[in-house]
Amino acid sequence: MSVALTLPKYSIGVGDRFAHQAKAQLEACIKAATHGVDVIPVWNKSNREHLIVGSGPAESRAAADEAVKALGWSKAYFVDADHINLSTVDRYIHPCDFFTIDVADLIGQSCDSETLRAFVKRHEELQRKLEIAGLDQGSGIDRDFVTGVATKYLAAVKEAGRIYRRIEEKKGKGRFIAEVSMDETDSPQTPMELLIILAAIADEGMAVQTIAPKFTGRFNKGVDYVGDLARFTEEFSNDIAVISFAIRQYGLPGNVKLSVHSGSDKFSIYGPIHRAIKAWDVGVHLKTAGTTWLEELIGLAEGGGMGLDLAKEIYAEAYAHRAELCSPYAAVIDIDPARLPAPDVVARWSSDQFVSALRHDPKSPAYNPSLRQLLHVGFKVAAKMGPRYLDLVAAMESTIAKNVTENLFDRHIKPVFMGA
Repeated sequence: MSVALTLPKYSIGVGDRFAHQAKAQLEACIKAATHGVDVIPVWNKSNREHLIVGSGPAESRAAADEAVKALGWSKAYFVDADHINLSTVDRYIHPCDFFTIDVADLIGQSCDSETLRAFVKRHEELQRKLEIAGLDQGSGIDRDFVTGVATKYLAAVKEAGRIYRRIEEKKGKGRFIAEVSMDETDSPQTPMELLIILAAIADEGMAVQTIAPKFTGRFNKGVDYVGDLARFTEEFSNDIAVISFAIRQYGLPGNVKLSVHSGSDKFSIYGPIHRAIKAWDVGVHLKTAGTTWLEELIGLAEGGGMGLDLAKEIYAEAYAHRAELCSPYAAVIDIDPARLPAPDVVARWSSDQFVSALRHDPKSPAYNPSLRQLLHVGFKVAAKMGPRYLDLVAAMESTIAKNVTENLFDRHIKPVFMGA
């Protein structure tokens, strides 16, 4: 499959809830370039986030274009229609050139028996011992295994194909980057399950350039990875091996790479990711999102005065509505209610106390992951404030921008893409 628009080797999804930090985010990629490493920004914002904030994809495109022009960025960049489906994709067609096709909700839904039988018959190569470089296939990969995996995932891949063709019809062949996302589900996909999924993707004629599987462990919003690090390390490398095999076996684009969703602040897996992509000489797409919104809050609090007061007010509102705010994210947050300080306690905090509790510094005894996760999902509070919040963010731009750039470069780009 030939691809006209190509996603470079290293890319980072940079969420920007309120479309005010594009230049600060791009500065982090510019810093990487000065160190000889090209990391391509992909501005991502989901349909749910647009609805909460009251924005549209055209605003994300405008913010990205403005930042690129202002800073003289001459390399590639993209705007991602993040987690779209067939009912939401149309409004993203014109302003976006990267599409994260989310079909996790269809995992486990059955497709018709004839389609299933045809897939299993077409892929007899999957039902025998495969020679996959870097991967010991193990036992149990037979017709029953392939049938079971196809039963679970084929309907989801078929839906992804319908969405892909809808985009291709509107955008034109080769004029967009496609990612298939299956990460928001209960159980991780094994490497051999991923191979069967990739075979189905190829059958649909989708020239995907990234695939976002569900990895082992918990990827909670805005905090570190929780899980068996050794198992993740093995799984990540095995997934790369499977993708390399699928590229040759099924004619997928040669640059297909893993995408790590909810990738922000997963500090403990950054070393294994870096070592794996270097060992295999492949790329990776690291998707961050709410971490930038949290750096806005940190910048406000760090500035003191009205900024600190507003940050405290946002926390108080988030605390009061925590059940409502947390419900949509229940699968990707793990908040200990006992660790959430009462708003009247936070109201007495100094700037340093608020920042130390919120900033993700695992070495700091003041760091509070429960508070951080609540505020991560609490951007709806700031969205309801409208100009009151945005005007103060604009007024304190220099302080906020410094935090955004340093966070993205020092805590994300350097360890993942540079190994520093």
